[in-house]
Amino acid sequence: MKIYWRIALPLFAFLLLSFLFPGSKHAYADGGAPNLAYVAGTAKGISVIDIGQQKVTGSFSMSSESEAIYLSLDGRFLYITQPTSGHVSMLAAKTGQTICSANVPGQPSLLAFDPGLNVLYTAGNGGNSVTELDPGNCAIKQTINMNSPIYGLAVAIIGSGAPGETTNQLWVADATSLNVFVNKKLIGSLQVPGGPQYLSIPPGFTAYVTTRQGSVYAVDLTSRKLSRALISGGSFGPMDYNAFTSEVYIPDMLNKQVDVFSPIFPGTNTLPHEPNYSIHLGVVPQSIAITSDGQLGFIALAGGNVAMLDIPGKQVINIAAYVLVIALLIVPIILFQRYARSKVDHKVKS
Repeated sequence: MKIYWRIALPLFAFLLLSFLFPGSKHAYADGGAPNLAYVAGTAKGISVIDIGQQKVTGSFSMSSESEAIYLSLDGRFLYITQPTSGHVSMLAAKTGQTICSANVPGQPSLLAFDPGLNVLYTAGNGGNSVTELDPGNCAIKQTINMNSPIYGLAVAIIGSGAPGETTNQLWVADATSLNVFVNKKLIGSLQVPGGPQYLSIPPGFTAYVTTRQGSVYAVDLTSRKLSRALISGGSFGPMDYNAFTSEVYIPDMLNKQVDVFSPIFPGTNTLPHEPNYSIHLGVVPQSIAITSDGQLGFIALAGGNVAMLDIPGKQVINIAAYVLVIALLIVPIILFQRYARSKVDHKVKS
């Protein structure tokens, strides 16, 4: 589940936790107008939540079960994956009207956006390919064939190159390896012990990957060198990060805590001891989302609760009890302007 709460400032988005509903198998969300959130995967299709009122205020019907959801940066359009029917659809965020749709192989359940190329990537573990879509008309521009089903997608925001090109990196997790593409060309691949699962790429020079066997690794974006296992012995859900500090927040379902990782800076000879600290919950955290201003976190808990985390104060506040069927998938998108500015002010963190 992914959610953005968009306030009335241009090109500024808060990452928040979306709410799940009875009857849903999966739910993913994104946000639009001030205090509004859009949730995919509910019994009604797409549900609209007023964050301030903490209640559902509307819904958009879908022809088949929806899963991942992404909101365009201008807040006008929603992009929805529908794995069962094999579609990725573009909706008007205000009315829910379907504008266009693409037939995509592989039961698409993942979305990642590259602002440098202005393309939308989608994939799923029902197929061995990543599909590149034109976000303006849903046209399929290219298909990247892989060797196994896809478990994770993420875009590392690096910068721009020649006209029509970018140095941003598309990271694809298949059954055994991480594969890195720049301008649609494979530039590297590395095997990950235990099989890669969730990906998180904060501003800076490091990607983080969890494995299906319960470890977390870091990967240098430049050299693509895999670190030793930073931690092991957990069962990790979808991650998120603090865009200002580059700290990474990882829910550990086995140990009922959220592990907070320190950023890894270029030229570091000794990796930091991880986790830097842990937030003990006493209940199973299934996923987490951090606001892009680094002030708040929202944790999906087993049993139907949503916990709010005060990031600076490191305090957890229980704020709601909604029926949660499965946790969220975080594919955080950080605006290029913020990242570019941060590179000037500080070459490591934003």
